[in-house]
Amino acid sequence: MSTTKTNPGNYFEDFHVGQIIRHATPRTLTVGDAALYMGLYGPRFAVQSSDAFARTIGYPSAPLDDLLVFHTVFGKTVPDISLNAIANLGYADCRFEKPVYPGATLSTVSEVIGLKENSNGKTGTVYVRSTGADEKGETVLSYTRWVMVRKKDEASPAPEAVVPALPEIVAPEALAAAVPAIDVSRFDTNLSGSPFRWGDYEVGEKIDHVDGMTVEEAEHQIATRLYQNTAKVHFNQHTEGQGRFGRRLIYGGVVISLARALSFNGLNNAFHLAAINAGRHVAPLFAGDTVYAWSEVLDKAELPGRSDIGALRTRLVAVKNRACADFPFKTAEGGYEEGVILDLDVWLAIPK
Repeated sequence: MSTTKTNPGNYFEDFHVGQIIRHATPRTLTVGDAALYMGLYGPRFAVQSSDAFARTIGYPSAPLDDLLVFHTVFGKTVPDISLNAIANLGYADCRFEKPVYPGATLSTVSEVIGLKENSNGKTGTVYVRSTGADEKGETVLSYTRWVMVRKKDEASPAPEAVVPALPEIVAPEALAAAVPAIDVSRFDTNLSGSPFRWGDYEVGEKIDHVDGMTVEEAEHQIATRLYQNTAKVHFNQHTEGQGRFGRRLIYGGVVISLARALSFNGLNNAFHLAAINAGRHVAPLFAGDTVYAWSEVLDKAELPGRSDIGALRTRLVAVKNRACADFPFKTAEGGYEEGVILDLDVWLAIPK
């Protein structure tokens, strides 16, 4: 008698609103992970790059890159949420709650907060709220995402549609706790790479980050393995060669990390990604494509009780295979221009 002990992943019919999923496997992050992350994307923010710089302004040591934390927490969810996904559609209300340092062990729990079958009857959208915690049980990150998942049986009845109401932005007063008090008088802008601080940016300002980065096949697969993300659309050319694109898709988190790393040139002192208000993967990225990015300052906010840092709300747009100079990312009809791959609305912490 044969039995099945493998995990085929959940299909749309397997989810229900209110469902709680505790994901395997806890992951201890080390300085080796930080070095590999830097080797994959090349971020240059001084606080995450240098123990000495971080200690000078008040950190115990260099914290891990915020997106390394995000991808690790996200990766835990893939075998249960998106192993049978067609596409990860978007993000909202993503809060980075506290710095994470090498040696921390992260785990993730998700709650299904919405379901809606798509009109084709073959797929549905699953909304989940995922929370990452450290070994002490303290929340380090929480976020909502929605993902298009295949149905196992197209004839199965559609569930009652539940689409959660999500906030447009994370309130600025929720950002302050994520960054410890820092000594801005010791924030050396020669070492950080730019003299520009919070007061030097204006709402409406657009920044072309200039640099481009071409993604190689091996790089994006190493990156996704680093996060223990098991989605076959990123790895299995045997199956994906027969799919709609004929090749493996690059994990959307790779695009986010590349855009964030490129944004250093122009936002050098925006050392902390405090929140992701909303995000959308507009189009796929493939190995061999070159990524560019630009930012628009949407808002500025004082943080309650903080005279050391302020917040910049920016729209971070990534494009492929075309430079960003004078690039209109929306068409006259309100759609996206050809080449846009990411539209991300974020809060950044920056010294005053």
